[in-house]
Amino acid sequence: MKAIAPPPTAEDLRGDRRRLLSADLSASVAVFLIALPLSLGIALATGAPLQAGLVAAAAGGIVAGRLGGVPLQVSGPATGLTVVTAELIQHYGWRTTCAITVLAGCCQLGLAALRTARSALVVSPAIVHGMLAGVGVTIALAQLHIVLGGTPQSSALANVRGLPDQLADLHPGALGVSVLTLTVLLCWPRLPGRAGRSLRKVPAALAAVAVATAVAALAGLTLPRVDLPSWRSHALPELPDGPVLGIIAAVLTVTLVGSVESLLSAVATDKLIAAERGKGNRPARADLNRELRGQGAANIVSGALGGLPVAGGAIRSMANVKSGAVSRRSTMLHGLWVLLAAGLLVPALDLIPLAALAALVMAVGIQMVSATHLRTVTRHREILVYATTIAAVVLGGVLEGVAIGIAVAVAVALHRLTRTRITTQRLDSGVHRVWVRGQLTFLAVPRLSRALSQIPHDGHAVIELDGSFIDHAAYETLQDWQLSHLAHGGSLEITGRSGARIAEAEQARRDGLAEPAHPGAQRGDHHCCRPWTPWQNHCDHQAPADGTDTAAPEAAPADGPASAAGVPAPVAGPGSQPAAVGAPAPPRRRGAGQLASGISAFQRDTAPHVRDELARLAREGQRPSQLFLTCADSRLVTSMITASGPGDLFTVRNVGNLVPLPGAESTDDSVAAAIEYAVDVLQVDSITVCGHSGCGAMQALLNSSPGAPMTPLRRWLRHGLPSLERMASRHHAWARISGRLPADAVEQLCLTNVVQQLEHLRAHESVARRLAEGTLELHGMYFHVGEAQAYLLSEGEDFFDCRVFGSVGAGALRG
Repeated sequence: MKAIAPPPTAEDLRGDRRRLLSADLSASVAVFLIALPLSLGIALATGAPLQAGLVAAAAGGIVAGRLGGVPLQVSGPATGLTVVTAELIQHYGWRTTCAITVLAGCCQLGLAALRTARSALVVSPAIVHGMLAGVGVTIALAQLHIVLGGTPQSSALANVRGLPDQLADLHPGALGVSVLTLTVLLCWPRLPGRAGRSLRKVPAALAAVAVATAVAALAGLTLPRVDLPSWRSHALPELPDGPVLGIIAAVLTVTLVGSVESLLSAVATDKLIAAERGKGNRPARADLNRELRGQGAANIVSGALGGLPVAGGAIRSMANVKSGAVSRRSTMLHGLWVLLAAGLLVPALDLIPLAALAALVMAVGIQMVSATHLRTVTRHREILVYATTIAAVVLGGVLEGVAIGIAVAVAVALHRLTRTRITTQRLDSGVHRVWVRGQLTFLAVPRLSRALSQIPHDGHAVIELDGSFIDHAAYETLQDWQLSHLAHGGSLEITGRSGARIAEAEQARRDGLAEPAHPGAQRGDHHCCRPWTPWQNHCDHQAPADGTDTAAPEAAPADGPASAAGVPAPVAGPGSQPAAVGAPAPPRRRGAGQLASGISAFQRDTAPHVRDELARLAREGQRPSQLFLTCADSRLVTSMITASGPGDLFTVRNVGNLVPLPGAESTDDSVAAAIEYAVDVLQVDSITVCGHSGCGAMQALLNSSPGAPMTPLRRWLRHGLPSLERMASRHHAWARISGRLPADAVEQLCLTNVVQQLEHLRAHESVARRLAEGTLELHGMYFHVGEAQAYLLSEGEDFFDCRVFGSVGAGALRG
């Protein structure tokens, strides 16, 4: 009988509260040490009073921390609004800018009341990343003048034009302090040894500013320094003074940019928490509407007290999570420390050279141009939108840049939708081939109709639809022509993206009705498993009702797949039945004959379709989006179950889909090397560990005996022992699949092994680092071979639940 744990005592509860408070207190100090110099630097970059940065940091920490929907997100002066705030101060003055901040906060409260927070995330990531990168470029150009000992100009173009004169008139002291700041900033996280580990506990930003300040003071350098005036002379907001339309545009700009920056940071913080925290010390999931409400309240308070606009910050939030914060107390305490520093540490803050703060903010601006974002938008073919948004933000401003970015994104989407190529070809075998490449919409109907009219009434046609969308007008045109062509004695075959048969004339003639190509009939929607036929003769097990053999022919004419379809074999119709149970399987081709036949089939049927794509990959190199680690079982075809193609997956296969722990006995470095290469060199976005039903490695683990002789297989399977221990442990709940317990112990171990190998992945240094940065995701996957059903695990608050990929009726996987 399972023992029941006694209820916690009052002393236990008090100890837990003290431990949690201690964790929040420690994290708040770490975040404060980062936020203090960063807030002063952002205020310097906007041209606002330096105290305004401290007011915004305190308001963001206390107000947004208390009312926001992401407990561990830290808010403060908005980096993405630096350029906007600088322009507002130049046009309207500081006190009117504070009033605009208050009005923007009121707008955020209204948007939160309308529950529109999710709609802010509908903006294309390419536009958001381009906006942030453009702001970063503008900040870096302006701060570069202060780094060189000068004064920034009013615009990015003016700063570029003024650089030659500034370089000709360098200030050695300011340049030396700036270079020292950047050097410490870059080298501090890489300090080696035990002493380095101790020093790295101090944030790099604080260390850089402190070292630069100390060197400047000891050297007696005469440099502009921080000048915090008395709080008695602190400027408060006044009623907006200026053109009404201009004020409205300014309020909407601050609202839009601040809200998007905060919500994106909230989503990133939530992902970081999910990647790093177990179920025991994880706060509630992000409530984006509540977060928008908290940001609105913080902006009202900050603007009313003479502070900068407030938004959630990714740098501060990441530091808060990594420092071990467990509740919103850490965020609020950080705001309290900023408030105390603004009143008690003014003499120390006045020693900081402006050049050190400028170097710090310039580094932040450069980091906003993220190489990871650039690779992502390039992979999704949105580099034009990204580059245009950057250029527009730098040249025109944030609002203009976002508007132009949206216009370009819409134009690109329309161009992709309307870019349809329709080509016709008459092959030597007499087959008429019509190839439609792109989305088939009403705009392409005239060209489609013209191409179809060129096919003789009694001829055989192959129509290849290489796209993912057919609208109603194109569908009706294609269906009407199909019925007319069949009625006049013609025959046709409509295929999908990779030659997969969608409809067949012979079957249509037998049924007396043509089977139309519907908008959803694309890759994978076919009656016969033709793509896999050259491997195992799968289609021999699916004979049609009339007994016709549907296996792919061993030889084909030299014209390729289209000409091979010139005399099409009938496809199994809706009423066809599988071969009788117990019927002998066809003989399997073996050895060199099978290999040669498979290569021949590839060169004949597949190579013409993938040659252009492989040529592009050969030129540009591989850029996979994820590392896929799975079992060596021959029944797992990774490209099939993930619908992926060349260049999509960096795949590692081994017996039992195991990830050896770093430093474990008998570690296989090949797996660790693949992980390091994928994470650090290829910069994949995610790693998936995929287990499967009926795994022989898990069966061997269950049946292993301690006294058996040690073989290479047994040495390798020792890396699966933690999975066996996890399954036997009382501290871990048993996994559930589709709402039920696993069928047997083997299935239970297969599921548990996926979860355990994800834990092993987190122990690898490169993976842990990327997870901490929020640039990598881990996924667990289970494939049930007999059901052809894939299950994707996602860790929730109380247990593992999952999204299901596959047929209707499949359930969820839990653990």
